[in-house]
Amino acid sequence: MTLPLLIGVTGGIGSGKSMVCRLFECLDVPVYYADSRAKWLTNHDPEIREKVTALLGSQSYDANGRYDTSFVASVVFKDEDLLKELNAIIHPVVLRDTREWVMSHSGLPYVVKEAAIMAKAGQANAMNYVVVVEAPVDLRVKRILQRDKRSEQEVRAIIERQVTDEARKGIADFTVDNDETAALIPQVLALHGLFRHGQII
Repeated sequence: MTLPLLIGVTGGIGSGKSMVCRLFECLDVPVYYADSRAKWLTNHDPEIREKVTALLGSQSYDANGRYDTSFVASVVFKDEDLLKELNAIIHPVVLRDTREWVMSHSGLPYVVKEAAIMAKAGQANAMNYVVVVEAPVDLRVKRILQRDKRSEQEVRAIIERQVTDEARKGIADFTVDNDETAALIPQVLALHGLFRHGQII
């Protein structure tokens, strides 16, 4: 069984990483959206449900059995150790799910995984290469204000809590400029050509 290359795509909020992933999908490349998949698994995976309930109590899931994000956030974000324990429950299941998903696409040249948080390729994430989508902070803020019902203060606070642009550059094997001066589609097509033919420098 020949497994595809696993290409990670990441970037700060408002950078346009989801747009880049949609372009890959237009080229018939499967994309694993790690953050939305993690939410689905947290709601549906019995192992996660059991361990989260044991860690944080029955209030972690509401009367309809849905993961109560507000309750969990109110508990773990005040306690860094609890947050680490919660991540230690969810992350291994997501990684296992990712591996199974990659295996289900054996024979393809490459697949893409989108995630807000990512380590350097090969560091406990099974990624072969990481693509970082970049855009200036002010432009990212403008995009989020147009998209979400948030104040500018909220948006800038979110950006400050995220990984810095410098740290992201440190894990990048490739970068995509989404600053509205460089065309996005040719950059994605160039990467598609590299990953599809395995011509990686």
